[in-house]
Amino acid sequence: MQVYLVGGAVRDRLLGRAVSERDWVVVGATPGELEKAGFVPVGRDFPVFLHPKTREEHALARLERKTAPGYRGFSTEFSPSVTLEDDLRRRDLTINAMAEDATGKLIDPYGGKRDLDARLLRHVSEAFVEDPVRILRVARFAARYAPLGFTVADETLALMRRMVDDGEANALVAERVWAETEKALAEQRPDVFISVLRACGALKVIYPEVDALFGVPQPEKWHPEIDTGVHQLLALREAVRLGGGVAVRFAVLMHDLGKADTPADVLPSHHGHEDAGVARVEELCARLRVPNNLRELAVITARYHTHVHRAFELRPATLLRTLESCDALRRPERFADLLLACEADARGRTGFEHRDYPQRGYFAAARERAAAVALTEEERRGMTGEQIGEELRRRREAAITELKATMPKT
Repeated sequence: MQVYLVGGAVRDRLLGRAVSERDWVVVGATPGELEKAGFVPVGRDFPVFLHPKTREEHALARLERKTAPGYRGFSTEFSPSVTLEDDLRRRDLTINAMAEDATGKLIDPYGGKRDLDARLLRHVSEAFVEDPVRILRVARFAARYAPLGFTVADETLALMRRMVDDGEANALVAERVWAETEKALAEQRPDVFISVLRACGALKVIYPEVDALFGVPQPEKWHPEIDTGVHQLLALREAVRLGGGVAVRFAVLMHDLGKADTPADVLPSHHGHEDAGVARVEELCARLRVPNNLRELAVITARYHTHVHRAFELRPATLLRTLESCDALRRPERFADLLLACEADARGRTGFEHRDYPQRGYFAAARERAAAVALTEEERRGMTGEQIGEELRRRREAAITELKATMPKT
């Protein structure tokens, strides 16, 4: 029995990155032998075991054969005769198909180190086409390693296009699409995830609402980049730069979906795209089973981002209604995320990246003023619930009016 460190731990050590977890492949053993040695079986589809002391995952070397469409259409073969090279060959990318033995010696039968040095994401073998999830994984790895200069190899991108043309991307289930998307949104370059999916044609299959934005024009005065899809990617990069989390980044990616529905005869204007966008966001989130907290932020961002941009033009009563509609008084953290998403939207335009965005501070201050308004018990005495609500609203509007008077003219 031989045990080898494999995959991401080897790759990241060679890149000088922190290793978060380690996976191992066991060659020349049977499940019974591992259990006898104290390993705990946890695998459902193939033999995976937890080490009795480190609790790290150890998988028996295995072969896989395609038996049906989709990512579950595989039969798995494992036996002591399966070699390490056999096991590594079934992996997705060469940079993930390296191993180390007990002495730390690198075992690299498919040129992973070469591709690390060349900053290339390249498939290991033709078996890549058998699993459509690999389309998403390659795009996610591209998002992770783009800051280091990595790109997808031309032949791998061509293979991904072929998979899409063959209908493999249609077999991707919602849970896997969202799981890979959520991971990609957490990377430093989530815009690259979208770009790679678009380059191979998969974006049109799994995110048709986002794909439809490319080629849709916007007024050059406000959007020098013109193309709505390009704007979405620029805004996504700004969301990362501003420190937005996954929820903010997803909201930014979703915020302009309604622009794909603008009639051709009114382009490049997009009046009313906000409400059209809400319907698109709701449909996409339902299809991919996006978590409710992300869906809610994406919906209010799509609906109210223009309100936030026009903050200084809004009457105090309108501004207060916006706060109420966003549930800003009860959910300040989510409202702060909305404002951050709006700033990323405003900065995500060619030449606007470093412009001030005072609307965020103004809306935040208005929310604080409104939230600070209260009625004493004595003031509430004798008032109905409706009267209390009306009085609170009147005082909050007055507080916002007072704030507005102190703001510099814009």
